[in-house]
Amino acid sequence: MRSVLHRTTTALACAAFSLGALVVAPATAIGQETEAITCNSQPGSDATKFYEGKSAGLVYDTKFRAGAPIPGLGAYVPQGIAVLENWDGSGKPIFLISEYANGGKSARIYGLDTAGREIGYVQIAGSHVGGIAVARGWVFVSGRADGKMHTIRKYKASDLVAALKRNDGKPLYQNGKARSVDGSSFLTSYDGMLFAGTFDEKKKSSMQSYYVAADGKLTEIESYEVPRKTQGVMITRDHFIFSTSYGRKNRSNIYVVDAFAKKIEPSAKCFRAPSMSEGMTTFGGYAVLLYESGSDAYAKPKPRNVIKHLHVADIATLPYFQAG
Repeated sequence: MRSVLHRTTTALACAAFSLGALVVAPATAIGQETEAITCNSQPGSDATKFYEGKSAGLVYDTKFRAGAPIPGLGAYVPQGIAVLENWDGSGKPIFLISEYANGGKSARIYGLDTAGREIGYVQIAGSHVGGIAVARGWVFVSGRADGKMHTIRKYKASDLVAALKRNDGKPLYQNGKARSVDGSSFLTSYDGMLFAGTFDEKKKSSMQSYYVAADGKLTEIESYEVPRKTQGVMITRDHFIFSTSYGRKNRSNIYVVDAFAKKIEPSAKCFRAPSMSEGMTTFGGYAVLLYESGSDAYAKPKPRNVIKHLHVADIATLPYFQAG
């Protein structure tokens, strides 16, 4: 599988991602599945952390740093994040962030440039839009779920770009019919393939990989186990890195697992993160993590941590920490 899946990096590593712009500027429930994996909970210092609320832990606070403001906060709730390369023909990439409002009755895709400036947004059909990913000229977004039935919508990247440039609030309609899948709570892409998985609060769940045809058609290939409460994932040549969270008062976890391992154990280890983490993506040599806690939807009661900026870490550092 690894011979097919080589890491997709591009001009992203060279784009000036003004890490200056991006850089200036949940959790365990009771009575649920017993986890053999204990996350590193070494205490951090509230005096040195870079976000509101109690420190999540020393590992997180030393690996991550604050990035650009998250767009759309207020009525909208951030969920997924992806990178669209060469979005306007100049070679520059942008971030795409999926967000919902009114319980999923309304949804948007926001564009954020690598200097941290909001480009605009595109209105799309309502759903929880838990994930977003870009592969082979298509933008994939989590669609509506009905019981055990999940869906993924697709949009031509060129249509999305045109709509972002217009920034007129008019809706962008999906291309064709939404694809029914086993799970679409979170999405990511790697080497031109799509990965989509299922959130489960109580037990480990699964993530499927899909071959993406030139017309955006998806063909399922493999299935992988994921930690419980998975909200997002990013993939590198060597690792699956999962963002897991549930509950505004609980800490999140970041899991590091061997890439393309069918089971998360025995390779999985994890460390604590601020509450309410969501999607993740790679940007050149950086991991970019999204949070939903800054939305007005979660203002009362106040979350453990209120985060209104993207958080950024050097990918190379993420696997190196002592297991719990």
